[in-house]
Amino acid sequence: MSEILQNKALVAALAANFSAQFIKLFVYYLLERRWSWERMLESGGMPSSHSAMVAGLATSVGALAGWNSNVFAVSLVLALIVMYDATGIRRAAGQQAQLLNDLVEELRTVLHEGFKPNPLKELLGHTYLEVGAGATLGVGVALWILRVWR
Repeated sequence: MSEILQNKALVAALAANFSAQFIKLFVYYLLERRWSWERMLESGGMPSSHSAMVAGLATSVGALAGWNSNVFAVSLVLALIVMYDATGIRRAAGQQAQLLNDLVEELRTVLHEGFKPNPLKELLGHTYLEVGAGATLGVGVALWILRVWR
């Protein structure tokens, strides 16, 4: 276990992810004027924790293994796929969930009490700004970890 905790790339990626999830608490509070501790475990929102994590991983791997290494190439491609997916497929799924929830609400008013499906989760994906902010945060956290941890 101690060897895992000595892995700088892993620690940088996890720190970037945790930082993004923590920042989401404050962004949500600024927008909604209330705390929602569930935001620490949910997907979606500003900044993208997935983007922060994979950008932190790719940055630290590049700095540690070399920017021309195969392992950096693999981590960068993985990061790009995750960020593309966050703005594409997952975002579209969230928009569809929102539309379906609106339709269900309209049906509920027409059919009254007999129709009670559970609402779908709408906050699945990210805007380009959320992904960009997450990636920037991930790079920054990774560079900070690598600088402090010598």
